[in-house]
Amino acid sequence: MDHATINLDARARTLLRTLIESYIRDGQPVGSRTLARTSGLSVSAATVRNVMADLEDMGLIHSPHTSAGRIPTPAGYRLFVDSLLEVRNPSPDEVRAIQSGFDPNASTQDLMDTTSNLLSRVTRMAGMVRLPRHRNVALSQIEFLRLGEGRILAILVIDGKEVQNRVLELERDFGQDELQRMANYLNAHLAGKSLHAVRAELLREMRDVRDDLDAMMLAAIDLGEKAVGDEDPDDVVVAGQTHLLGYEELADMERLRQLLEAFNEKQEILGILDQCIRSDRVQIFIGRESGLDWFENCSVVTAPYSVDGEVVGVLGVIGPTRMSYDRVIPIVDVTARLLGSALGEQPPGDPK
Repeated sequence: MDHATINLDARARTLLRTLIESYIRDGQPVGSRTLARTSGLSVSAATVRNVMADLEDMGLIHSPHTSAGRIPTPAGYRLFVDSLLEVRNPSPDEVRAIQSGFDPNASTQDLMDTTSNLLSRVTRMAGMVRLPRHRNVALSQIEFLRLGEGRILAILVIDGKEVQNRVLELERDFGQDELQRMANYLNAHLAGKSLHAVRAELLREMRDVRDDLDAMMLAAIDLGEKAVGDEDPDDVVVAGQTHLLGYEELADMERLRQLLEAFNEKQEILGILDQCIRSDRVQIFIGRESGLDWFENCSVVTAPYSVDGEVVGVLGVIGPTRMSYDRVIPIVDVTARLLGSALGEQPPGDPK
């Protein structure tokens, strides 16, 4: 059932909110007597049982095993987050703990490492940051180095000083002489343009003049687009994934293995973050909403960070669905704002 179509009366909303807040706080199924006592409503335990039965029929809560109590389902959490949650501001101590970690004179990589560690430490979950996308920085030079059959190291020099290396796996092999001619061609046509413009021009040239190019020039354009456009798992910095080992609901060994494997490979984490790059606000994925079955008992809270008004990256945390959303959401939001500010204050010429 779509949570947007669920229409709860005030009593049911209060009881659902009380149940979820209690479960988030204590981690124990909540019984009707407890709800009747803590909800602030003048209702009997029998009335509460009737309401809980209705909420269970709606798929918002369920009873684990043989327990008499109830716990939220992902649909219940979604309704709670969207319409029942009262987000509170981070405490001054939390803001200071985050703020003190940002050094605008640090390199971009150091800021990313700091941010993921700060998010992890403050939330006691896994923190993650997607490195800034290089849209407005200039490509000074590109070189290709043959590593072995079908493997090439692409070396991109950004703004005359920052070097990015990417290993490309290709379906065919090239000799070093061919790679040098392709690099020369690309440098002659594209040097000094932003990476965003480089990608657009490469794609346009492939589309418009493909029939007129000889095989080597076409291969150069293909290779250049691959070097500029490929997503690199190292574009994601993750910290504190071992915090997840301490949550009972994530203790299933097979799912835990899959989760830790995803952190190691990073590609699926990158995919989740890239779903959020076009957003201008905090986004929350509960359970399988992330598109990954083994995230069933996890939630992901993300926020974009901006430099000069342009979204350049995303950060967030991964934790159990039983997280304190009222606390985590503003921490992620504030951290994104502070990171964007720190990147914007970097001295001119430093990598953004």
